[in-house]
Amino acid sequence: MPDCTGLTVHNKSRVLEIGFDDNRTFNIPLELLRVYSPSAEVRGHGAGQEVLQVGKRDVTLLDLQPVGNYAVKPTFSDGHDSGLYTWEYLYDLGANLDERWADYLARLHAAGFEGDSGREPGTVLPGAAAKPHACGHHH
Repeated sequence: MPDCTGLTVHNKSRVLEIGFDDNRTFNIPLELLRVYSPSAEVRGHGAGQEVLQVGKRDVTLLDLQPVGNYAVKPTFSDGHDSGLYTWEYLYDLGANLDERWADYLARLHAAGFEGDSGREPGTVLPGAAAKPHACGHHH
């Protein structure tokens, strides 16, 4: 497995540029990183328990911490920070970027979203309880 030789976060274009020692470089959209987070929150705890992530088009990275010499732990602007992205996982995401995008869009369409509307900020899954906008206090 190739090792990471460099990481650059491009928040303006919302891309993670990652280079490997086999001379391959990938530009992975931050949205794709977020929706394919290796965390249990996204993947679930077994096959069929995956949670479709919606409304992540404009997600950015607030922080990116190294984990040993094998992974990074990002903190996304939507608060998600529980995924550890190994070099192997990032390499796989980059090498299979087109297939991952197609799969993501197909899953959005299967959930009832037209076009790429499921990617819009603030989007919720059909049938999901809306989050209250109030602070929770009763005045």
